[in-house]
Amino acid sequence: MAGGSLYQDDDGAAITEINVTPFVDVALVLLVIFMVTARLIVARGIEVDKPKSSVGQDVPGTVIVTVDKAGAIYVKGVPYPDRVAAKATLTELVKRDPNAKAIIVGDAGASYGAIYGAIELTKSAGIETISLANDPGPATPLAPSP
Repeated sequence: MAGGSLYQDDDGAAITEINVTPFVDVALVLLVIFMVTARLIVARGIEVDKPKSSVGQDVPGTVIVTVDKAGAIYVKGVPYPDRVAAKATLTELVKRDPNAKAIIVGDAGASYGAIYGAIELTKSAGIETISLANDPGPATPLAPSP
């Protein structure tokens, strides 16, 4: 019966089975979409060009304060347009952990004043132990003297 009802088969009996093929198709398409977009959504740190150094070691459990090339301050990857808000965040972190340590990650192209300002900001928030991050490898050559 070519023009039959959707709810009956050719014998006239009601169809009681569920066709799961469309459901599986949709589920697989959604899975592929989530797999592709998950790679795009991964939270990444701020990309800065750190200076090179032949000495240095990783210090776990610290607060990362980043200074980009333009001198903008980031605390734990979150940008802070003004130093007052950044200091408030750092002070709150010190209240939670009085022995907090900080690593200043400064872009190699950032000004000395911007990196020094981040050090002062971190110290004024109550963090006493501060380290400067670098990339392992041969040291960045000094600028030639005039």
